Amino acid sequence: MKLQNKVALVTGSTQGIGRGIAIRLAKEGADLVINGRHDDDQARETLEQVRAQGHRVCFIAADVAEPANCYRLVEQAVEQMGRLDILVNNAGVQKHDAFLEVSEADYNQVLNVNLRGPFFLSQAFARHLRDTERGGRIINNSSVHEELPFPNFSAYCSSKGGLKMLTRNLAIELAPLGITVNNVAPGAIETPINQALMNEPEKLAGLLENIPAKRLGQPHDVAGAVAFLASDDADYVTGTTLVIDGGLLWNYSEQ
Repeated sequence: MKLQNKVALVTGSTQGIGRGIAIRLAKEGADLVINGRHDDDQARETLEQVRAQGHRVCFIAADVAEPANCYRLVEQAVEQMGRLDILVNNAGVQKHDAFLEVSEADYNQVLNVNLRGPFFLSQAFARHLRDTERGGRIINNSSVHEELPFPNFSAYCSSKGGLKMLTRNLAIELAPLGITVNNVAPGAIETPINQALMNEPEKLAGLLENIPAKRLGQPHDVAGAVAFLASDDADYVTGTTLVIDGGLLWNYSEQ
């Protein structure tokens, strides 16, 4: 139980990778703040699965695209749980559009959720740790596309590239406060966001040809890496990206 007596906030944790991360952190002993945009069946299911691990858990609805919501989310999390020790910036969106067709609205949505949200959540979280004179962990869910071009997803790649540099910069600025800042960068993970791909056998087969491990990743593959970065075992790890992709990044080629 490496995270006993720790409290973690995981954004976008009502399904997919975020849910997997929340459950794994609970298994490691942490109390959890679950977050999503709506208090719905998915949120309640995540709450029940985390509660089944025997730890405290609450849900706070907030759209992290807006800085005011980021501040409110951290404030309410501290009010309900007493403190925060770990922030996992997991919430993310992507939009498929050729660069020449991308709308301002879609660009704003992707950048606001994927980059502005982590920026202001990390700021609010770090201020909380500074004011309570404690160290902590910030872990961002980035993507192999912080490195790997992804045609027709230019806004998404821009957001993840920005997140990579934000992580490096915050690692330097926040190190004197005892706060580590790292990314995990998943490759192709079997989650609802990839449901369309999984329903197209030819495209899926082409992708698997690019993955040396010959399988899609699972949420628990990412969650294990997050649990490590959240633990004392990673106390000297900061400013880096841990790639979780079955070898995809260094074996990829456009068909």
